Amino acid sequence: MSDAPPTTGLHHVTNVCTDMTETVAFYEDVLGWHTVKRTQNYDDPGTLHYYFSSTPEGEPGTNVTYFEYPGAQGTPGPGASHHFAFGVADEETLREWQTHLRDRDVDVSEVKDRTYFKSIYFTDPDGLVFELATEGPGFAHDEDDPGSEEIDPFEKGYER
Repeated sequence: MSDAPPTTGLHHVTNVCTDMTETVAFYEDVLGWHTVKRTQNYDDPGTLHYYFSSTPEGEPGTNVTYFEYPGAQGTPGPGASHHFAFGVADEETLREWQTHLRDRDVDVSEVKDRTYFKSIYFTDPDGLVFELATEGPGFAHDEDDPGSEEIDPFEKGYER
């Protein structure tokens, strides 16, 4: 076990968008989230920095924030996020979300069985991939000791 000091969990995630108006509409009108703060990027004054939360209070752990950089275009790869996931209680709720998103013209995947949870995927206006994932059955689904099964990627042919 590490001797690192403890953390309390995920505080927030920050992404980049090209049009804050479109991003606000996506979070408020499509996802039903709340804009809880509008400010600027303190490291790049003049750049918009908006905070969206799944709750009206915007407490840590419920926030996704965005910097607006018009004309920016990223490439997935090292140093970039592949996707991020929001949790939902169960498969019924997941299917309700699938219908909700499709009713708002969002292209949504079919329900995927990921062994430890089920999920759907869609993108925001800039193409960032979102996942909605069920709570169960959980990461201990097929292991007596969660996290005990380790796969050596180099045995699978990856180069060192």
